[in-house]
Amino acid sequence: MSTIIPAILVTTRKELEIKLSRLNGLADTVQIDVVDGKFATPSTWPYINNKHELEEMQRHNEMFPYSDQFCLEADLMVSSPEEIATQWVAAGISRVVIHARSVQDLPSVFKKLSEKLGYEKDFIPDMLSFGVALNVGDDVTLLEPVLGQMNYVQFMGIKHIGVQGEPFDTGVLSAIKTFSQRYPHIPIQVDGGVSLKTAPALLDAGVSRLVIGSAIWNSHDVASRIEEFKALTLQY
Repeated sequence: MSTIIPAILVTTRKELEIKLSRLNGLADTVQIDVVDGKFATPSTWPYINNKHELEEMQRHNEMFPYSDQFCLEADLMVSSPEEIATQWVAAGISRVVIHARSVQDLPSVFKKLSEKLGYEKDFIPDMLSFGVALNVGDDVTLLEPVLGQMNYVQFMGIKHIGVQGEPFDTGVLSAIKTFSQRYPHIPIQVDGGVSLKTAPALLDAGVSRLVIGSAIWNSHDVASRIEEFKALTLQY
């Protein structure tokens, strides 16, 4: 899996299809940001205007476009993520991020995911993997109850999650270093505030994957910007 994961945050399914087409051939993994307007704001597709396109896709056994070209990841910034994870997986998602603060009982959530999807850590991880996200300031001990069940951790590099272009919070670096030292076998990715300027410190702290949104989409040449990030990661 590539170190560089472009992030897509969209308001319509059409916009999702367009951005996936632009990334085709440039990345092997793409993250789709999913915001319900409750756990985080503002809402993204498919929550805008109370649409039910995802449910319709599931009823018609329809998959996301380019799901055969990418490993698709859904960052579920939603309340009760265990209730919708099945829909995303059915539509072609193979990596799912659950936010620790979005649930009351992480072990219970993983139990439900196991029952619904037959999920077990390291059982064909290329087909289905689950990560847990920590917000800026969260104690890494939040993850201790599910360390044996999660495949990876995602640290948020910004305080206002669910929005691209937010400033990077350097406070996350110490949390990453602490986690990396305690649990060197668990892959770490960072989402939010990742740029060519902040990436070196993140990679040096022990991050293995960079989830990048605005730094890619605000560039004049998406392909060239992704190559810049790839070249940077080779130094680490």
